Amino acid sequence: MSRTIATALRGAAESFADRTAIADGDLRISYEELHHRVRAVAKALLAEGIRRGDRVAVCAPNGHEWIEAALGAAYIGAVLVPVNTRYTGPEIVDLLVRTRARAFVVAGPFLGVDRLDLVISTAGSLPADIAAVFRLPDWPAVPARGAHVTDPELDGAAAAVTPDDPSDIFFTSGTSGRSKGAMSTHTQTLANAANWSELVGVGAADRYLILSPFFHIFGYKAGVLAALQFGAAIYPEQTFDVIRAFELIQRERISILPGVPTVHQMMLDHPDRASYDLSSLRAATTGAATIPVVLIERMRDELRYDRVLTAYGLSEAPVVTMCRADDAPEVIATTSGRAVRDMEVRIAEDGEILVRGPNVITEYFEDPEATAKAFDADGWFRTGDAGSMDEAGNLRITDRIKDMFTNGGFNVYPAEIEQVIARIPGVSESAVVGVPDPRLGEVGKAFVVPATGHDLTEDAVIAHCREFLANFKVPRSVEFVSELPRNATGKVLKRVLRGEPDPAAGEKP
Repeated sequence: MSRTIATALRGAAESFADRTAIADGDLRISYEELHHRVRAVAKALLAEGIRRGDRVAVCAPNGHEWIEAALGAAYIGAVLVPVNTRYTGPEIVDLLVRTRARAFVVAGPFLGVDRLDLVISTAGSLPADIAAVFRLPDWPAVPARGAHVTDPELDGAAAAVTPDDPSDIFFTSGTSGRSKGAMSTHTQTLANAANWSELVGVGAADRYLILSPFFHIFGYKAGVLAALQFGAAIYPEQTFDVIRAFELIQRERISILPGVPTVHQMMLDHPDRASYDLSSLRAATTGAATIPVVLIERMRDELRYDRVLTAYGLSEAPVVTMCRADDAPEVIATTSGRAVRDMEVRIAEDGEILVRGPNVITEYFEDPEATAKAFDADGWFRTGDAGSMDEAGNLRITDRIKDMFTNGGFNVYPAEIEQVIARIPGVSESAVVGVPDPRLGEVGKAFVVPATGHDLTEDAVIAHCREFLANFKVPRSVEFVSELPRNATGKVLKRVLRGEPDPAAGEKP
């Protein structure tokens, strides 16, 4: 049944009234109280002139305020625009201006930066369309700003929202160029979250540690809205620290811990892991273009997860495929599973993954050219990812098409090489890119992060690759680095490794 986010929240408040919805530090908020808090935010937005269809930008770290702001905007049909807290002043201003945001919810000083001051110093003033600013240090005063808005007025605004209204605009991570605004409806957003929750088995007894930033689809849709629809307790974290995570898991009996591969790798490799009781952990998901098989094996064997699932999604279609709990271990380890309910997946002749279904966006925000390029004549969305599919429909991500390079006429997919390098003792992480070569066009270069206490050599890495890979796939050079460059959501920025400029920042070659 199609719903709005407001009706989903009301349903959760009725079904899970006294259960913990959010555990943010020492603060505990029940589902019933969360509903009251969200209504107070919605009233404040209405009092400031924010109406259905207006954009509300939120630039804040994970916390109860972010959740209340996002749900408050959705409650009255305003459109959430999550803003990456790591963005520079020009990047934040760009999103505010492009979306013509009417309200700006912004943190106080976070990681040493006051983002409101940053915006004003960058643009000279707030963008002209912003009618209201809500700063997190003043969050307790928010209800007073909407005190004169009556319950009937709020209920009327909420009733006018339809399931097919836009609920959010998530801007693509911009690893290769200027970001585009993926715009989803209430129905699509809730359905994607529900698909994920059902396959993970999220329930009211679960305690869900959300490490992914809420400004990312995984943090909000597979995090906040996934827990909301099934009554799980949300534990938001602003930054990831291994020891803090261990302490929280032990003290609060955390049961669900999704995260990018780096999170699980750091937990596994930490020398103090055995000192903590992590037995409450039961489910984890992880997904990326490259997930070493050995990492999945260690998560199951050493962290003792009952359910480790890989998944595949993107801003335009947050949940495309997922493994199932009863899949064979090798399927979970080596694929991203099969299409979820209502989704179709196929592989084009050139190897690109195409997806279609009601949970795929229908357009980019005010960008008809990008929208037209993204869809073919039959409505299939071009993901830009390369992959293959087995007879059972399990999807294997080969790589980003733009990351593929051609060596002497042969297509080379870095993910395959990275899987091989991951098996070398002493390798923590790796990333492979194509670099120019006068004879072959491009050759592979591997960037390797050695594990603590291990000494690796370029010759040893190349020799290992030669043992398992065809010659044209073997990296011609290896560079050892202390860490790989990543964006705020954990994706490796291969553009940086290739030495390419950042178009979003206005850099030139």
